[in-house]
Amino acid sequence: MKIDDTTIGIIKHLRDGRKSYKKIAEELNLAENTVRSRVRQLSREGILDIAGLVDAEAIPNHQPVIIGVKLKTTDMFNKGAEFSVLRGVVSVSVVTGRYDLILVVLFKEDYGLEEFYTQEVVKVEDVQSLETFVVCKGYNLKVPYIL
Repeated sequence: MKIDDTTIGIIKHLRDGRKSYKKIAEELNLAENTVRSRVRQLSREGILDIAGLVDAEAIPNHQPVIIGVKLKTTDMFNKGAEFSVLRGVVSVSVVTGRYDLILVVLFKEDYGLEEFYTQEVVKVEDVQSLETFVVCKGYNLKVPYIL
């Protein structure tokens, strides 16, 4: 799907996930069916997910953590996919620089770093090292509630 200015405009309006297609159409001078069709196509192609996001810091006993992963292999894309299905993982990015992968992980009172490392990370082979960055204060860090 070609991402044009109209599509970007629709996506921007969807930041408020409760805004109706009719209201978006009015504000962008489009037909409501155009908005509905574009959103359906964006969703079908995996470009757009409409989801409720939470500020994890606002939920008692929850903590977002960022983890840098260094691998023993150059197969970063497949390893990223393996990490993406582990419990608590919000997102995985294959990156350049000091780490091969950057994870955003959500922990809660009965599922923390120890459980993640001993029960989940051990499932992934060829992990050389991990470095954990505890988020002291996040700005605009909203995540899907996955625990």
